Amino acid sequence: MLLQPKLHLRVSQRQVLTPGLVQMVNVLALNKLELKEMINSEVVENPVLEEIDDTSASFDEIAGMEGDRELSAEQKAAEQDRVEKDPFDEIDFGSYFQDYLDPGFRTGSSTFEELDSPSFEHFLSKPGTLSDHLLWQLGAMSLRSEVRAVAELIIGNLDENGYLTASDEELQELSEEQQLTLGLIEEARAIITTLDPVGIGARDLRECLGLQLDMSAREIQSTLERLCSSGDPHGMVEGLEQRLAIVAIAQAIVRSHLQQLQKRDTRELSRNLNVSPEQTLAAIELIRTLDPRPGQRHEHQQTRLIEPDVAFAKRGDDWIVVMNEEDLPALRLNAGYRKMLRQKDTEREVKEYVKERYRSAIQLLRNIEQRKNTIVRTCESIVRRQGEFLDRGVDGLRPMMIKEVAEEIGVHPSTVSRAVSNKYVHTPQGVYELRFFFSEGVNGPEGGDLPLLLLKKKVRKLIDEEDPARPMTDDALAAELQRQGIQVTRRTVAKYREDMQIPSTHQRRRRN
Repeated sequence: MLLQPKLHLRVSQRQVLTPGLVQMVNVLALNKLELKEMINSEVVENPVLEEIDDTSASFDEIAGMEGDRELSAEQKAAEQDRVEKDPFDEIDFGSYFQDYLDPGFRTGSSTFEELDSPSFEHFLSKPGTLSDHLLWQLGAMSLRSEVRAVAELIIGNLDENGYLTASDEELQELSEEQQLTLGLIEEARAIITTLDPVGIGARDLRECLGLQLDMSAREIQSTLERLCSSGDPHGMVEGLEQRLAIVAIAQAIVRSHLQQLQKRDTRELSRNLNVSPEQTLAAIELIRTLDPRPGQRHEHQQTRLIEPDVAFAKRGDDWIVVMNEEDLPALRLNAGYRKMLRQKDTEREVKEYVKERYRSAIQLLRNIEQRKNTIVRTCESIVRRQGEFLDRGVDGLRPMMIKEVAEEIGVHPSTVSRAVSNKYVHTPQGVYELRFFFSEGVNGPEGGDLPLLLLKKKVRKLIDEEDPARPMTDDALAAELQRQGIQVTRRTVAKYREDMQIPSTHQRRRRN
C-alpha cells in the first residue's frame, strides 16, 4: 500500500496560559519571604530592574537634572522616525517610569512598623539533634576502640523516636572496618541504653518502657540501701518499699500484659497479676508517666521562619488591613536602558534584548502589584466577616467559605485559595494562617452556623468531662450536642473524634 502525505485542517479551542499569567499565578501564591527571594533573583537576572536604596536619587531629582535634555532628544527622535515606527514604542513608558522610577509605592498613614507586631528575637540557628546529644555522652566514656565504633554505628541507625531500627544482620553488613560479632553488638547496645534519655536504643515499645522502669527500680533500690545503712531517720523506707512494689507490677504489665493495658481492662490485669485493683491502677498511672518516644526530646524539627504577610489593626471602630512590606526590595526601571533604546548607534540585537527585558520587568511589577491588591481585597472581606473573632477570640469565629469570598471580590475561588495559601496574619488574638478563617459550618444553636473548630472543641470538652468508667458513645455525644441545638450526626462526631486522635469508647473505658 502506497502511503501519501496529506494535509488536514482541524479547528479546536484550547486554554493556554501565557508566561505572564503563569508568573502572576506563581507570584500570588508566594508568601512575603518567598516573594523577597524571588525579587532578589529577578534583580540579579534582569539588568533593567534595580533596587532602590536610601542613597539613590529619586525620580524627581533625576527628572529635574535631565528633563530638558531628554525632551529635546525625544523631539529630534520623533522627527527622524516619523516614517518607520516600532510597535514597542506604542507602550506608554511615561506612566510606567512615573510609577516605577521613583522610590516605589509606600503605605500611607498606617504602616506595619506602627503595629504591635510579633517579636522575631527567638529564631534558632541550628538546634541540637539526638545523635549530637548521644555522641557527646559517648565521648566522655572510656571505651575500647572497637566498642566505640559499634556504638557510633548504632547511634547512626536510631530513628527519631530513639529506637534501633536496624537488625543485627544489617548492622554487620553496614560495618566496613571490622567483622562484627553479635556479642560486640550487644555490648555496644547495652552501653547506649544507659545514656540519657533513658529508653534509647530499644528495639520496640516493650523494651523501651522496660528500660525506664528498670532505671526507676535501681534508683529506688539504691535509695533503700542507703537509708537502711543510716537507720532510716526520716521513716521513708516503708513508702519506698511500696513504690518499689508498684514498679515491679508495672514491669510485669509491660513485660507480659501490654495488650490488656491497651484495652484498659484493670479487672483482668489484677486477676492475672494476683494484686489488688488499687495496686494495678497505681502501676498503670506509673506507666503513663513513661516516655514511649524518648528520642523526640532532642529531635527538634527545623525551625520554620514565619513572618506575617498582613496585619489586622483597629482604627477607631473599624478594622483595617495593613500589608507587611518591611524589608521587601523597592524596585524601579533603570533609565539608562531607556536612553539606549533611543540611540541610533545601538545594535539591533541589543535593542531587542533590552526590549524583552523591559517587557519582563514591567510584567513582574504588574504581577507584584496585582498580588498585593488581591491579598488586600481578600483580607478586607475576611475582616468584614470575622469582626467578632477579632474582638472576642476563637469563640467569635464564624463559618466562611472560599467560594463566598471569591464571589464578593469578583475572582475565581482558586485565586482566593492562592492568595491565602501559606500566608499568615497578625491579629490582636495572635498570629494565624489565613486559611484558619475558612471552615465549613454546621447548623448550630438559634439557627446560626457553628464552625467546625468550635464543634471539635465541644466534642473534646464533653469527652474530658465524661465518667471514665462509663465513657460516652458517639451516639450519646451526638445526642448531647443536639440537645444544645447543634444538628450533627453520629458519623460526623466519630469523624471529628478520630481527627483529634481521641480513642473510641471501648478504649477510653477504665475497668475497676
